[in-house]
Amino acid sequence: MSPNFTNLFSVKGKVVLITGGSRGIGEMLAAGFLANGAKVYISSRKAGACDETANRLMEAYGGEVIALPADLSTVEGCESLAKRLADLEPKLDVLINNAGAAWGAPLETFPEAGWDKVMDTNVKGVFFLTQKVLPLLRAAASKTSPSRVINIGSIDGLKSAAFSTFSYGASKAAVHHLTRFLAAHLTGEHILCNAIAPGPFPTWMLSTGVGFGGETEDVDWDRVGKGNPSGRVGTPEDIAGLALFLSSRAGEFIAGQVIACDGGVVGTS
Repeated sequence: MSPNFTNLFSVKGKVVLITGGSRGIGEMLAAGFLANGAKVYISSRKAGACDETANRLMEAYGGEVIALPADLSTVEGCESLAKRLADLEPKLDVLINNAGAAWGAPLETFPEAGWDKVMDTNVKGVFFLTQKVLPLLRAAASKTSPSRVINIGSIDGLKSAAFSTFSYGASKAAVHHLTRFLAAHLTGEHILCNAIAPGPFPTWMLSTGVGFGGETEDVDWDRVGKGNPSGRVGTPEDIAGLALFLSSRAGEFIAGQVIACDGGVVGTS
């Protein structure tokens, strides 16, 4: 058997669905796939934000980004998104379950609403959207070119966080283990399931936690990065590069793994 290293990291021509794709890590991932020749669908709850991001990405990188807004905290929302995608595409090469919610409150007063909202979006939505798009993933899957599911977890699901985000950490730990369960059932069908656990990235969610009020531009991310073993926060290239690897020929022998993309937070602690 002669090795073939041509296009080892290519995702050109692949059809990719990224949830939570209108901002933050989802937008970073969408940009990376688009810049490397994939056809990208993005979803988020707010239709306007979804459309704006799709247009912004196409202006920056060319290619094709299609907005499919949906509320993925409900089974009905997952079914709706899967049906609309199936009306447009015969197959799906890569599903990236990135949509997520967080809630912070003291332990003594943490509300049921903060528990349910986070669990519904971060765990239930991941499972049921994957279930609903399985026919499209199966249509794309083959022994020579598996389809992929990449679940976006968090290092907060691998270690305790400094924030009082109890349901968020628990939900991300659940996402990591759900990924292993999905891999156990789907790897034999040539659908490879893995999870990425991001550390600090310049997103709206982290911005609210560190006191930047949700702003991601013109704020002192260097201050946040100083607390990281690598001395910085993550970049779009960091997170997109890992997802591209997992989605390409280079990642075809990896299944059921949770990979921290965090500058060393987990691995050096």
